[in-house]
Amino acid sequence: MSQWRVTALATPEAARAFASLDAVFALQGEAITHDPLSDVIRVEFGGLRYYVKRYHGAGKGARRFVGRPRVKAEWQNLKHFATWGIPTAPIAAYGLERKGAAFHRGALITQELVDTTDMWRLASSGDARLRDRAWVEDVSCQLARATRILHDHHFAHNDLKWRNLLVDEHRRLYFIDCPTGAFWRGPFLRRRIVKDLACLDKVAKYHLSRTQRLRFYLQYRRRERLNDSDKQRIGQIVRFFEGRE
Repeated sequence: MSQWRVTALATPEAARAFASLDAVFALQGEAITHDPLSDVIRVEFGGLRYYVKRYHGAGKGARRFVGRPRVKAEWQNLKHFATWGIPTAPIAAYGLERKGAAFHRGALITQELVDTTDMWRLASSGDARLRDRAWVEDVSCQLARATRILHDHHFAHNDLKWRNLLVDEHRRLYFIDCPTGAFWRGPFLRRRIVKDLACLDKVAKYHLSRTQRLRFYLQYRRRERLNDSDKQRIGQIVRFFEGRE
């Protein structure tokens, strides 16, 4: 069984190139990443560039049969972001193929976000924008709002790292790459909220001031000052990766 869809965002030339999973898996382009289960290439059609993420498998054993395939989770999560008003990469095509009940292969194609850089690249290169208070304040507000929207929907990103955050020349922030995000309840959600915030702070503590980090948390909480529960959670955040760095 195969399900495949090309969206209206694909140019006519791209739509022809993305017409089927067979065509997508035959595409050649600039290699971006590769691992045992997937690869990402960049291609260009009709003056626009696209990122093609192709999953060759779901893992070993029961992973081929149980739960959502990662590619399906990824396109569904990007759709959630767009529905919730969180800027993300536009989807040009997506789908998967099964053999019997087992996942066989799948792909997600997103349109390039022009003139963007991931936050980790800015940090690792010592980009001057991270020393611009106004720039940091603007991006921090967007990040706090988007993260709060996720959590208000009982959704945890589960890989909310700086490399999965893009920012453009107009200071607009985008969320990308979320194949492990999911909905949770109760203590499971609370634990994953702490993880999301700890992932962000893991890099922030080396590049932003304590005041900037605290301001981000207050923006996220929509508060002017901390209460006792906030102080307890901040302690959980700063200790989350202790012994694992």
